Amino acid sequence: MITTKGPGRAGSRAARFATIACWLAVAPVVAWAALRLAGLEQGPLVQAVAFTPYVAAAALLPVVLALALRRRAPAVVAALAALALVAAVAPRVVRDDRPTADGPALRLLTANLLKGGADPARLVELVRAHRVDVLTVQEFTPEIAAEVDRLGLATLLPYRMLNPEVGTTGSGLYARHPLSGTGWRRNEGFQLTQAYGTVAVPGAPPLRVESAHPAAPYAVDVVPDWWTDLRAQPPATPRGGLSILAGDFNATLDHAPLRDLIDTGYVDAADAAGAGLSGTWGPYDGDPIPPVTIDHVLVDRRIEVRAVSVHGVPGSDHRAVLAELRLPAA
Repeated sequence: MITTKGPGRAGSRAARFATIACWLAVAPVVAWAALRLAGLEQGPLVQAVAFTPYVAAAALLPVVLALALRRRAPAVVAALAALALVAAVAPRVVRDDRPTADGPALRLLTANLLKGGADPARLVELVRAHRVDVLTVQEFTPEIAAEVDRLGLATLLPYRMLNPEVGTTGSGLYARHPLSGTGWRRNEGFQLTQAYGTVAVPGAPPLRVESAHPAAPYAVDVVPDWWTDLRAQPPATPRGGLSILAGDFNATLDHAPLRDLIDTGYVDAADAAGAGLSGTWGPYDGDPIPPVTIDHVLVDRRIEVRAVSVHGVPGSDHRAVLAELRLPAA
C-alpha cells in the first residue's frame, strides 16, 4: 500500500519551522535587553555590553522577520525588546540643554596617549587651535611630557600636576589657570594613576578636575579589577564643590558601574550634547574593532554642556574628546 504525505502535514511542519526560526532570532535580543537593563554584565559579557548600540540597531531585524512570517507572539516580544534597547541608546543623540549657567566658558580636552606613542605635535595643535583651558592625559610618559613642553604646551597651559611613568600608568593634568590641591592617586587594578587638582577659573567657583583611568576589562580574569577601579572613582558632590572626571574610563554608558557613578551627580558631556555615540576607541590603530565610546567627560550637573567633539590623534588607539562647557558664576 502506497501512502503520501498530505499537504496539510507538510504545511504544519513548515509552520512549526517558521515559528521556531522566529523565536531563535528573538531570543538573543531579549537576552541582551534583559542583560543591559538589569546591569547584569559579568565575565566576558562586560566586553560584549560595550557593543549594545550595534545590537540596538540590529534589534529590528527579528521584528521584521516575525512580521513577514506572520508570527504575532514573537513579533510582539521582539518589538518590546527592541524598544527597550533603543530607549537605552537613542537619548545619546538627543541634545539636552539643561542646565544653563551664567559663568565663564571652559574648554576641556582629554586624551589617552597610548604609552606616550601619540603624536605630541597633534596634541599641542589641538590645545592651541581650540584654546583649551584644561587638558587631562592618560598613558603619559616622561618622553612625551618633555616633547609637548618643547612644542609649546608649557606656554599654553603653564599650570600642571604631572605623574609621567613608562608604560600605561602615567597621568597628567594641565591648566591655563592656577591649580591648587594637586596630587595623584594610584588605582588598585592595573596601578594606573590619576592626576587631580582644583582649577581657579576666574569668575567661577573652584573646580576640581581629575584625569580618570580605571582598569580595562580586556580579559575575564581582570574584570574584578575593572569593577574595583570604577567603584573607586570619586563621586560627584552636588551639595559641595564643582567637579569633573575626564579620561579613559574603559566603560561605555551601557555599563552599570559607570551609570552608577554618573548617578552620584554627574552628566556625561557627550550624552548631554547629543554626541554620545561618537566612537572614541576601536579601529584607530588599525585593529578591526567597531568603535565604542569609552572616553568620557563627566561634569557636575550644575555645569552647562555647550558642545562635544572627538578628534583623531595619530599614534593612539583613542580619539581625544573636547568638551565646551560653561560654569556657574562664582
